[in-house]
Amino acid sequence: MTDTPAPADPPDSAAPPAAAPFGAAPAGPSAALSDAATTRARSAADDDAAVVAILTAAGAGTRLGAGGPKALVEVGGRSLLRRAAQGLMDSGVVDHLVVTAPGEHVEHFAAELAGLAGAGPGIRVVAGSSASRQASVALGLRAALEDCPRAGVVLVHDAARALTPPEVVRRVVAAVRAGHDAVVPALAVTDTVKEIAPAGPAGSGVEIVVGTPDRSRLRAVQTPQGFAVAALVRAHELGAARGAHEALAASDDAGLVEAAGGRVVVVEGDPLALKVTTPLDLALAELLAPAPAPLSPKPAETTRETGGNRTSCG
Repeated sequence: MTDTPAPADPPDSAAPPAAAPFGAAPAGPSAALSDAATTRARSAADDDAAVVAILTAAGAGTRLGAGGPKALVEVGGRSLLRRAAQGLMDSGVVDHLVVTAPGEHVEHFAAELAGLAGAGPGIRVVAGSSASRQASVALGLRAALEDCPRAGVVLVHDAARALTPPEVVRRVVAAVRAGHDAVVPALAVTDTVKEIAPAGPAGSGVEIVVGTPDRSRLRAVQTPQGFAVAALVRAHELGAARGAHEALAASDDAGLVEAAGGRVVVVEGDPLALKVTTPLDLALAELLAPAPAPLSPKPAETTRETGGNRTSCG
């Protein structure tokens, strides 16, 4: 992947804008994230510092054949979105949740998240970006730091990994609080992996093996990924131009931190944190999904981005 950004596409009036570089003045009422990061009084190591989570759920679900937002596909009677959000809340370490949704489905997503068991300070649903996952995370990060300006830890989680056990969330947060700027859960790779290059004309279906990495040094990375807030803000600032095009965008936030010169560490993941991308993944998730949790008698405070009604965690 090259870091050279391509020219931005003309704006689509029907799609939410891609995130501007964090160091630049924002178009709306949001404060620049770089300012929020440098003035934050609490560090990730402070046990009292808030933990905010960004749940990316703006995917179209094309490969799944969903015919609508992938996050709304049900597994065992509950949507991927609701299961993923519940898992974060069940960890007991998340103080505030921001969900990035397709722009035209913000209200639907907010309604889908109503009544989550165990939810505390509230959930905010914002429009993600049609440009890339990276750009959606940037928008979610800005919203999270508006709501929780003194947050010390930020998690980035994929709704497609809806069965991730709460124990994984707690491991990631604990490692960030222990002083690591970037933490990813991961599993050892059990397959032999080959590095390839084209071996014939385009479309020939033939590739040549050019290397076989030592699989003992390989890990399959999952989410949620955890970060000291300042480290993730800086990584998104430096890599902002890449987010305008999916082909250039980072496939995960740890990759942005690496590109910014940061150090990423690994903690143990879990096989249940599989990513639901294809119909086969969905069938497996159906077999593995626990019974749905009952609706909470005290619903979570869920807000949608309207310019006014926003949840704050201080």
